[in-house]
Amino acid sequence: MTSAPALPAGVRLRPLTPADAHALAPLNDAATPAVPITAPDDLARLIALSALPLGLDRAGRLVGFVLALEPGADYDSENYRFFEERGVPSMYVDRIVVSESERGSGLGQALYAAVFEAARERGFAEVTCEVNLDPPNPGSLAFHGRLGFQQVGEQATKGGTVTVALLAAPVSGRSS
Repeated sequence: MTSAPALPAGVRLRPLTPADAHALAPLNDAATPAVPITAPDDLARLIALSALPLGLDRAGRLVGFVLALEPGADYDSENYRFFEERGVPSMYVDRIVVSESERGSGLGQALYAAVFEAARERGFAEVTCEVNLDPPNPGSLAFHGRLGFQQVGEQATKGGTVTVALLAAPVSGRSS
């Protein structure tokens, strides 16, 4: 991966806190079905569990975010458990969202650059995530492919209503 793109003018990367959950919920829910609809209280808990909760702020409004977890988090997710059981130390991206109006401006790549840097600093071998295969999300699969992610598994989740590709990308060999 090449170096991260500069953030567009007026956009800054900042840590998220559970207090941001109410502002994140509409942004999160607008990205359905790529990410699950999540109540603010559940988002607040996920932010608190995250080793790397980052938001993209434009003029006081959140326009994107990433929530990434380290191994050993108390998180009951089928996909997170897959990577825990796989046994490769990784930073797991539970969700990454960029508002529709900001897509294509390099913000997703900038969020992932921060994730890879944090994974490198913590000594993790990989960054991991999942992308929906059914319902299909070909744009996200292509985006992750450009970042070097490869499929390491596939599973049905949410009682068989969703099928995901489980993806991993190596941390080594990346420039920040």
